[in-house]
Amino acid sequence: MIPVAAQSRVKSSQRKKAGQILLAAAALAGLLLVAATSGGFRINMTPSEPLGLWRIVTLRRPPAVGDLVFICPPDTEAMQAARTRGYLRSGLCPGGVAPLIKTVIATAGQSVEIGSHLRVNGVLVASSAIAKTDGKGRPLSPFAGGTVPADTVFLHSSFVGSYDSRYFGPLPVSGILGLAQEVLTYAP
Repeated sequence: MIPVAAQSRVKSSQRKKAGQILLAAAALAGLLLVAATSGGFRINMTPSEPLGLWRIVTLRRPPAVGDLVFICPPDTEAMQAARTRGYLRSGLCPGGVAPLIKTVIATAGQSVEIGSHLRVNGVLVASSAIAKTDGKGRPLSPFAGGTVPADTVFLHSSFVGSYDSRYFGPLPVSGILGLAQEVLTYAP
């Protein structure tokens, strides 16, 4: 039979070792996160695009319709309200938000019409129904539509609950960090 004092020392030693392992794992995860973000990698935790590891690829031309981009939204009152509602995650973009991953569906000079769905130059955009409320029943106001101004892009995600240009309008091209390239993702 093992004395109680010896059992206590063994359990204390096991807890200390487990704590050290947990601390080392947390430190390693932190280092990997810093290395990934500084190397142009981002982890997507939103349902707008597949979950997982993405890479920002430098865009060496003007953005075009169909480009999947990482973009920092401007620090506006509307974006701060979106962050308060939980639509935007915390990150390193202006206003303390994370970059968005969205598809460019219209560029400067194109016409955007918003009714029950979104149309670009009169053509219906797939998966573009306009929601009247968010997932928590709070009212949503759609963007008024119109011609996309110079130096901006109109963005969309086919995810039904996506917060995109249907609600906040076009965003400045200057906020584009680059093309979004999947590295290791999972789409449920």
